[in-house]
Amino acid sequence: MPTRAEFGGFPRLGGIVAELGELRRASQKRRYRDGRLPELPSREATIEIIEDLAASLYPRHFGPPELTTDGADGFVLYTLDKSLRALREQVRRELLLLANGSDDGTIDHRPRAHEIVDAFAQALPQIRALLDTDIRAAFEGDPAAKSLDEVVFSYPGLSAIIRHRLAHRLYLLGAPMLARLVSEIAHSATGIDIHPGAEIGEGFFIDHGTGVVIGETAIIGKNVRLYQAVTLGAKRFEVDASGALVKGGARHPIIEDDVVIYAGATVLGRITIGRGSVIGGNVWLTHSVPAGSNVTQAKPLSESFTFGAGI
Repeated sequence: MPTRAEFGGFPRLGGIVAELGELRRASQKRRYRDGRLPELPSREATIEIIEDLAASLYPRHFGPPELTTDGADGFVLYTLDKSLRALREQVRRELLLLANGSDDGTIDHRPRAHEIVDAFAQALPQIRALLDTDIRAAFEGDPAAKSLDEVVFSYPGLSAIIRHRLAHRLYLLGAPMLARLVSEIAHSATGIDIHPGAEIGEGFFIDHGTGVVIGETAIIGKNVRLYQAVTLGAKRFEVDASGALVKGGARHPIIEDDVVIYAGATVLGRITIGRGSVIGGNVWLTHSVPAGSNVTQAKPLSESFTFGAGI
């Protein structure tokens, strides 16, 4: 048994631990119906899986530096096998957690996890094809971009969209917690917060990116460009008769094809931004606009005041 000195000389540490234990057990009792504590998905394992998947999609950029063209397929085969096996275990843990005591604990969630991960694996070529359009959109939309490789290597918007497209597929297949974890990993790394439920078309480009927020039910069409600090959010949250938030429901904007939204713009509610529109910087928008709109801030008025007027 460690002595008090080994605990840093804190005489009440044992009591603090006991109080924390009581709070933890009470919380677990409220959350888990039958008292069994399911295994939780691992953040560390998920980070490794996503990095491996990114390397499998773009082995020359995110694989080992010594990787040759001839060795790329072998690397992808090995890395995908490793990452998909690990993903299957994390999906199994999420399914067990989602069951939350609704079964007697004897249901084997491994077959369903296998189905989800197999469907996810089958979608990887489609995800890669979509990402190629995003890379091209970034290169063509940014005069500072010198090459497609520069975009892949160094653009935070591309890093975020790689992880979003992976997370979105997991979300659709029935692993929403893992999908959200992937999106939060990307958020931490890039400052770009895209909910995995958001639907995003091809040729998507986020320039600079810091502070971008895209909500769960947002729908974004093809060839859309966003700049930093853009918010596609909800205008209000509905509550039920007891005052609790109503979950779900379409509450975020629809952005049609070929729209540009400049830095700091806030677009709220289930509104539609028509095709080809341009939304200026720092605009606050809560109503739909037709195709081809150009929305800017109101121009400031120029007035002069004398002898204390205007105070």
